Parts: sequence; C-alpha cells; structure tokens
Amino acid sequence: MMVIRPICQNDLKSLYRLAEKTGVGFTSLVSDEAILQKKIDGAVRSFNKENVTAPHNEDYLMVLEDTTTGDIVGTCGILATVGLDEPFYSYHLGTITHASRELGVHNAVPTLILNNDFTGFSEICTLFLEEDYRHSKNGQLLSKARFMFMAQFPERFTEKVFAEMRGVSNEDGVSPLWESLGRHFFSIDFKEADELTSQGNKQFIAELMPNNPVYVNLLPKEARDVLGQVHKNTVPARRLLEQEGFRYENYVDIFDGGPSLEARVQDIRAVRDSRLCLANIGQPKGVSANLNEGNYYLVSNAKVADFRCILIQRSIPPGSAMTLTQEEADSLCITNKEPVRIVELSPYSRH
Repeated sequence: MMVIRPICQNDLKSLYRLAEKTGVGFTSLVSDEAILQKKIDGAVRSFNKENVTAPHNEDYLMVLEDTTTGDIVGTCGILATVGLDEPFYSYHLGTITHASRELGVHNAVPTLILNNDFTGFSEICTLFLEEDYRHSKNGQLLSKARFMFMAQFPERFTEKVFAEMRGVSNEDGVSPLWESLGRHFFSIDFKEADELTSQGNKQFIAELMPNNPVYVNLLPKEARDVLGQVHKNTVPARRLLEQEGFRYENYVDIFDGGPSLEARVQDIRAVRDSRLCLANIGQPKGVSANLNEGNYYLVSNAKVADFRCILIQRSIPPGSAMTLTQEEADSLCITNKEPVRIVELSPYSRH
C-alpha cells in the first residue's frame, strides 16, 4: 500500500537518493547530506510541536512510502511561513503606461518588479515522485495529502497559501530567463545561483538584483515566452493544483520565470469538501469481491506527529462512518471508532 507519512531520521539515505534525481531548478531538495539532514531535523521538530496556535517557521516534510517494499518513492511538504528569517523574492508581472496626448500614443508596457509580497505566507513545496511510480494516481495522493493535513490543522498555516512552480530550463539546466536577465547582474550560472538559494544564501539577490522595473519588451523572445510557464516535468503538478482551485496571479520566480500559484486555504477543494467521520474496521459493504472499484477517496487520520494519508476505492459513498479494512486502518495508524478525514480524490475521481 502507498502511504503518506512525516519524514523521520531513518529516511536520510532515501531522501538523498531522491534528491539526486530532481535535477536543476528543484531548489527545495538538493543532493547535499548536511542540508538534507538539517531539513529532516526541522521537519521532525515541526511535527512534534504541540499546542501550535499560529504558524511560524515549521517545515512539514512528508514522504510517500511503498509499504510492500519499504521504499521511499516521493516527497511533498508545507512551509508554515516564508520570508520571516530570510527574504523571499519574486517578480510581479505588471504594467506601466506610457502616454503622449500630443503624439496620440498610449502604450501599456509589461514590466517585472522585484517584491517580497509572499512574506509571511504558507507555501506548499518539495513535490517529487520517482519516475517508476508515476502511475496509479500516486502523484495525486502525494500532492493532495498536504491539503488533508491543512484541513485538519488550519491553525498551523496562514489563510493564503502559494506554490512556486519550477520554470523552464533545458536538459543542461540552462534557463532562457536567467541567460537573458539574471546572468547580467550575477555573472554566475543558473545552477550555481539555484544552489546558493537552496542553501539559504539569498542576501546576494538583494545586493545584486535591480530594484527598478525590468521592461519585458526589452528581453529576447525566448525569455518572454517562458514567463509564467512551467518545466515539462512540472505540467502535471500545475494541473493538479489548478484543479484544486489554485490560480496564477502574475507572480513568477526571479531566476527561471516559473509561475507562483496561490489560493485561500478554505477555498481549496480538498480542504473545503473534506469532512471527519468515524472509522469502522471490517469488510466494506458492496465490495466483498473487489476493493479496487468505484470512486477514489483520500483518507487521513487526525494526528500530527503520526499523520498518515492513503488512497482507497469504494463503490458506495461513505456516510457518517467509513468502513476500512484492517490493512487500511493499520496503514493509517488508527483503531476502531477513531476519527478519519475523507474527501473524493477529485471531482472526476471515478476510474
């Protein structure tokens, strides 16, 4: 069975193996054991924090485990806030109007303006799934399990949440926007700039990046074309978020131009439509012969440190109680009559 759970100290080797596969531009997961160990330490502390009444610097990093093999095959995470300990930069794609009544000219010119508008907001991040497991709706489970955690513990997050999506770069890690803009101010490769930010070294951005608006029309076409576009490997992740209610509001990454998607937490479909019910452990009705039929449902427990989320199928919609098999209950770390949170995987969850 595929199970989402908090990362633990024993996962370092597995996390490093996944980090080696992410590629350039995936700044939240880099193949450096010291950085990854620090990330694990922070996540363990965050999940073990009790009586949290407001978000601060917590980092809720989770993994997807194949319980059949014990392998860790994916990651997903939520940062409770960004920009409080170090600046969080992005570009806003806006407009400046140049007009001359005498000449009869009125031009609306697109611009990129450096800002810290996401400071203090929660961020969903670190979504990565091993290629061999990109099937059987594992990607949806990995992405949307985070919303089950946010629905259960809203006090740990801000009212608005955003996701910074990986932008366009080629197989060699070359970004058209970086080559046309960033390189002129930093004089380093895109990969090196990405590594510096992943290590928390962001002061150089404030020191070297221009504070004046950048006129988009002055950039080469290949740079203009990638603004707000995602890497080819990130297209499914963007589609899943937009399906849940996230929207692009003209904020882009300052290095590769990837879009930032945002939503109010209570407007996210999986948060809004999820509900608590009691778990009954037994044989679900109507599926005695085959559990793999009907609608897909996300099911999570109501625990923090022992959070678990799985994906199941049922031909009969659950009512005030959800009947789970013993294997499903064990995967969720629950006993009979404990509360679980459920929601349809998507508006189109029927197979």
